[in-house]
Amino acid sequence: MDQWLEKFWGEVLSRDPQRILAAMDSLEDDQEREAIIAHLRRMATEEGWAEPQRISAESALTALGIDS
Repeated sequence: MDQWLEKFWGEVLSRDPQRILAAMDSLEDDQEREAIIAHLRRMATEEGWAEPQRISAESALTALGIDS
């Protein structure tokens, strides 16, 4: 995996609101941001994700002020 991408997802899934917001603010493209949010929603609501992944996705959505 690309090093930047690995670091980005580590920040988004960190459960730390400041780190989550900083990672999302680093995106320059609104389409990228929307794709990340859609993926987080899937992680939070669809089956097949591990419980820690689901919790991290929910934390990210909460930090972004978005309902899962």
